[in-house]
Amino acid sequence: MDLDALKEKVARYLSSIQSAEDLKNVRTSLLGRKGLFAEQFEQLKDALKEARRELGQSINELKSQAETRLKELEAAYDEDERTRRAREAWIDITMPGNKPAVGRLHPITQTFDEIISIFSSLGFSVAEGPEIETDHYNFEALNIPKDHPARDMQDTFYVREGVVLRTHTSPVQIRVMEQSLPPIRIIAPGAVYRHDQDISHTPMFHQVEGLMVDKNVRFSDLKGVLTIFIHEMFGEDIPVRFRPSYFPFTEPSAEVDIGCVICKGVGCGVCKRTGWLEILGSGMVNPEVFRVVGYDPEEITGFAFGMGVERIAMIKFGIDDIKQFYYNDVRFLSQF
Repeated sequence: MDLDALKEKVARYLSSIQSAEDLKNVRTSLLGRKGLFAEQFEQLKDALKEARRELGQSINELKSQAETRLKELEAAYDEDERTRRAREAWIDITMPGNKPAVGRLHPITQTFDEIISIFSSLGFSVAEGPEIETDHYNFEALNIPKDHPARDMQDTFYVREGVVLRTHTSPVQIRVMEQSLPPIRIIAPGAVYRHDQDISHTPMFHQVEGLMVDKNVRFSDLKGVLTIFIHEMFGEDIPVRFRPSYFPFTEPSAEVDIGCVICKGVGCGVCKRTGWLEILGSGMVNPEVFRVVGYDPEEITGFAFGMGVERIAMIKFGIDDIKQFYYNDVRFLSQF
């Protein structure tokens, strides 16, 4: 048995260690059950009896030196690993923190809030009602009896016979008038439902309807309130016009248009080359509606109006597809 050769071989093993993984492999190669030292002790059986004791001591001494060196290297690699982990986990508390992602109000909610704020400043209060309505409140009390042609204008979702998903928030006006005496000045914001779907319509959308009832309420009052609202919402320089129209629950009735915010009235694809955009319907409350709730149309008058919140938002923010509101694409929503 050549001890010098054994020492040289052990030294080569130890010098080959460059990583913790190398250390693990060399330990197995030297100290494992089938490692180099186990092999040397197995060969002692073949040595001369008088030399066996001295050879065994020399091998044990070399093995002890190898174990010591392996432990030193293991301690060094462990320290390096602890240092690396501490470096990765270290936080400089003097540095500014990462700002968390902050959500924004949906553009429909923003538009709702702005509409409500404007009308609240004009003395209107907010009223709410059920989204599942009876035929009476949704149609008949609003002067839309069965078989009335106006029902064809609103493709209705029927829950069951005589019960519908409300097609507008006008039923809230009826409920408020049934429970209150004039003067009344309310807006009714909320979700409504119609069987309709294209780039400017969805089966569920939102409306804000308004009602003002008192003695001597005139069409000029309606015009004044809506003109103030439009200028607050779109700017003082936006032109406004009232066009004669028809609604069964108001008489006379008018559509309200504003100058196109895209082309500034010149004419473009958005306004269909007219220079105007329709934004809401309005009119003086039909006397038949007052009679349903027990008001005397000879003593009081009132006006009502209604607008689609999505349409207001599309015009205000320059959005050309109503479905964008419901995709929940953060890239889209974060613009507003």
